[in-house]
Amino acid sequence: MSPVADGGGLPAAYLRTGSSSFTDFVAEHEPHLIPSRRGLPPGATIDAPHGTTIVTVTFDGGVLMAGDRRATMGNIIANRDMEKVFATDEFSVVGIAGTAGLAIELVRLFQVELEHYEKIEGTLMSLEGKANRLASMIRGNLGMAMQGLSVVPVFAGYDHQHGLGRIFSYDVTGGCYEEHDHHSVGSGSLFARGAMKKLYRPDMTSDEAVRVAVEALWDAADDDSATGGPDVGRRIWPTVALVTADGARFIPDDTVAPVVDAIITHRHGNAGGRRDGADA
Repeated sequence: MSPVADGGGLPAAYLRTGSSSFTDFVAEHEPHLIPSRRGLPPGATIDAPHGTTIVTVTFDGGVLMAGDRRATMGNIIANRDMEKVFATDEFSVVGIAGTAGLAIELVRLFQVELEHYEKIEGTLMSLEGKANRLASMIRGNLGMAMQGLSVVPVFAGYDHQHGLGRIFSYDVTGGCYEEHDHHSVGSGSLFARGAMKKLYRPDMTSDEAVRVAVEALWDAADDDSATGGPDVGRRIWPTVALVTADGARFIPDDTVAPVVDAIITHRHGNAGGRRDGADA
């Protein structure tokens, strides 16, 4: 740690006025604790577990984010019940795709970053400010991404100023882009986006949004081997989070399970989820 202040107690660095950014503080005084500051030895490779598919969709009054539970390592299923959707503060959530361990560490640092800002400034950071702060943290990980350890999250939250849910996506360089209506990241994202294009309506209720998100993950799992669909045998369901003006909350498994059951019933003999006139 840094030198201790005169008289003992906290290190001197903790007693100086500085930035409201916890990440900047740690980078200055204990840089080895920042994930992006730890590189691989030259020529080294790591076969690490990867998170796969996250979907997010807006609805009337907020935004929803859902993630499958599978992590893969090459052609092997590394984990069947991994959590990939996290609350970052009271009014925002983030979903991770890419190198799982590094992504989770980045998310935890981001959670502390937002809490630190709130304590120092006495107010919540704006939703756009949160999105941009996450972008700068991803940008700091570019060196690791160049070595194959990329982190590509999707961020969503409730914007009190505009009274609606908003979605932000990223690239490995830290580019931040606002998405509209719905979005998906990860290996099954192409198939999930196709599903959401057909199912999305701007006036959906939160319950309808849950159904759309679970169906999108189902379609992703149907065509992408790295995405894990609902596992009825093991009772493993997608992680689903809602963010509204009242805050972020996770939908319990016993609420998601009936949605899965309804999809199974609808798709019996209709594996692709074809809609007829009455379903459209």
